[in-house]
Amino acid sequence: MLTSRVTPGNRSVFQNQLNNRKFSSEKLIGIVMCMDSSPNAREKILSTAGSLFYREGIHTTGVERIAQEAGVSKRTMYQHFPSKTQLVEQYLRGIHDTGGMPNEKALDTGGLSPRNRLLAIFDGTPTDRFRGCPFHNAAVEAADDMPGVHDVVHEHKLQFIARLTEVAGEAGAKDPYQLGHQLAVLFEGATSLGTSLNDTAPLLHARSAAEVLIDAAVRQHALSR
Repeated sequence: MLTSRVTPGNRSVFQNQLNNRKFSSEKLIGIVMCMDSSPNAREKILSTAGSLFYREGIHTTGVERIAQEAGVSKRTMYQHFPSKTQLVEQYLRGIHDTGGMPNEKALDTGGLSPRNRLLAIFDGTPTDRFRGCPFHNAAVEAADDMPGVHDVVHEHKLQFIARLTEVAGEAGAKDPYQLGHQLAVLFEGATSLGTSLNDTAPLLHARSAAEVLIDAAVRQHALSR
C-alpha cells in the first residue's frame, strides 16, 4: 500500500518516482537547449540581424533587439556569434557569397546581352525606403572600429569590379578594365545618393550615363580594328 509518507516498504517506489521526475526535467532542459542552439536558430539570428542591420542600421540595432525578434536568448545568440562584430561580418559574407545585392546579381541574368546585363545593375523599382548598398552602408558605419567588416567590404567591391570588367569585355569594350571601373563608380555614386535622398532616381540617371560610356567603349573597339 502506497501512502504519502515514506516508509521502508515504499521507499523504492518513491525513489523511482523522484528519479523519473528528475530524468524528465533534465531531458526537457536538454531538448530545449538543443533546439535553442540548433542550426535553425543560427539562421534565424542571421536573417533577423540582416533585416535589422539593413533597414535600421548596424549601430542602432542592439543585440537585445536581435535576440528578441529572433526568438532566442542572448546566451544562445552569443553561442553562435561571440560578438556583434562577427554577426555583422557573417551578415555581409552571406550577401557576398550569394552574388551581392539584387542589382549586382543582374550581371548574371540569363538571356540578356552583355550590354543589357551591364545596364541592368541600374534598374530598380520605387520603394518607400531605399537603403542602397549594404556593403557601402556597413563601411560607413564600421569606420575604424570593425576592421573585419572592412575586409569583407573590400573583398566584395573588388570582386564586383572584376565582374563588371569581365562583362564589359564580353560587350566588346576596347578597354574593359577602364569601363568596368567607370561603371563601378557610377553604381556606387548612384546607390549612395539614392540612399541619401531616399529616391531611386539617381539610378535612372546613372543608367543613362552608363549607356553613353558602354556605347563609346564598344565604338572605340570597332574603330581600332
